[in-house]
Amino acid sequence: MGKIVAIGGGEIGRPKEEGRGHYPVETTPIDKEILRLTGKDKPSLLFLPTASGDSKGYYEVVKKHFTKIGFETSVLYLFKEKNYDFIRKKILESDAVYVGGGNTLRMMKLWRRRGVDKILKEAYDKNIVLSGLSAGSICWFKYGNSDSRKFSSNSTELIKVKGLGFINAFHCPHYNLQGIRRNSVKKMMSETTLAGITLDNCIALVVEGDEYRIVKSKKDAKAYKVYWKSGEYYEEEIKPKKEYENLKSLLKIK
Repeated sequence: MGKIVAIGGGEIGRPKEEGRGHYPVETTPIDKEILRLTGKDKPSLLFLPTASGDSKGYYEVVKKHFTKIGFETSVLYLFKEKNYDFIRKKILESDAVYVGGGNTLRMMKLWRRRGVDKILKEAYDKNIVLSGLSAGSICWFKYGNSDSRKFSSNSTELIKVKGLGFINAFHCPHYNLQGIRRNSVKKMMSETTLAGITLDNCIALVVEGDEYRIVKSKKDAKAYKVYWKSGEYYEEEIKPKKEYENLKSLLKIK
């Protein structure tokens, strides 16, 4: 069936630089949706901080935030952990997996070297909730619009990164930030026959089997379906609704 919560971005209380307090927590209503989808009162959540280079500080923020929501949290540092059986056991024994933001390209390369891509497919087939924001949102789609170059060369160039393909679409997080995103997505979409799903910060695409719905944690956050047809580019807002709708219809270019 498969359960995915792809979040466009947002803060969960990480510290600001130079000890100037913390950023506000912005995604709680979305993160509670992850909890609901597990169907458990005290589910386990496994954090994968691969995109941030296995940041231990990031895990502390995740642990504090998700414990308050009702999860029991653990972490898997994939840069140092190479034992396939251990990795597989950790992932498949979790009720939910949460993937953090950072360098999507580096993360996908490491996942494929470790066989994590195949394990996450097992998790998807077992209805373990797969979730995350930014890089942790892109990874569930076939392709994504990524700023991974800024981490390796401080470049502002946005690149197309291949994800796991559990959602057969192109994806862009942080759509309301970094003004170059919109033009970059438009250009990348001209090179694919897929539909694209773009998400602002504080809004998520929730997929359950063949159905989806949009959940937001800020009133002005928006999601869009984007695609090219007959030489014209379309950007159509996907309105949040309480009930689920057909995912294939969303991803179809009419």
